[in-house]
Amino acid sequence: MNGASAFQTETSLLDCCGGLNNLDYNKIDMSVMAEVLHYVDVTDAQFSVAVLAIIFNPFFWNVVARWEHRTKGLTRVFGCPYAACYCLALLIILLNVYRSHSFTMAMNSQPKAELMERSEMFYAGAILVFIGSVFVLSSFYALGFTGTFLGDYFGILQEEKVNGFPFNVMENPMYWGSTAIYLGLALMNASPAGVVLTSVVAAAYKIAIMFEGPFTEEIYRQRISSEKNK
Repeated sequence: MNGASAFQTETSLLDCCGGLNNLDYNKIDMSVMAEVLHYVDVTDAQFSVAVLAIIFNPFFWNVVARWEHRTKGLTRVFGCPYAACYCLALLIILLNVYRSHSFTMAMNSQPKAELMERSEMFYAGAILVFIGSVFVLSSFYALGFTGTFLGDYFGILQEEKVNGFPFNVMENPMYWGSTAIYLGLALMNASPAGVVLTSVVAAAYKIAIMFEGPFTEEIYRQRISSEKNK
């Protein structure tokens, strides 16, 4: 979704905000993870639907956006790149609404953990939701509508890099802000299933970034090259 971020960010990563890059997975307490998984039924239909929705969304918008960049198929259908981009954006928004609904349904269909039903957990979750919302909303404001919803792939390119907040704090703040919101909701609901689903969200975004970043950079390299050849 945030396809322009690779071009638009000059990174000054915080040690705590590297998009999961700075985690030392060898230090993770596996006994805690085992306790969490004790409460999670991965065979539950609602849980499976949520996992599929989480994985499908970034896969869908990456495939469609790349197809559009290669063929201009949506632009031809809708008559102009802006109309085509707005249409894809609407579809992405609806898919994200369904993903959030599926996430909530999966949490509600599975047991809560007594260990997580504490006021500290609830307030920590609320703080994560707030911080995540700040990153998501400020990213949208900085990028604009088409910049947020893959306008680069439609030929709607940014004139210059976005260097201000939140892009001066971390790479891909919209993705990691969204992940923080999901984790916050999981903590507020004392839901181990929500925590596991949040890890799926983070993994899906991490993979999406690996594909989006280089491709978006190539789009802007092509523009710079064509301008030099004029």
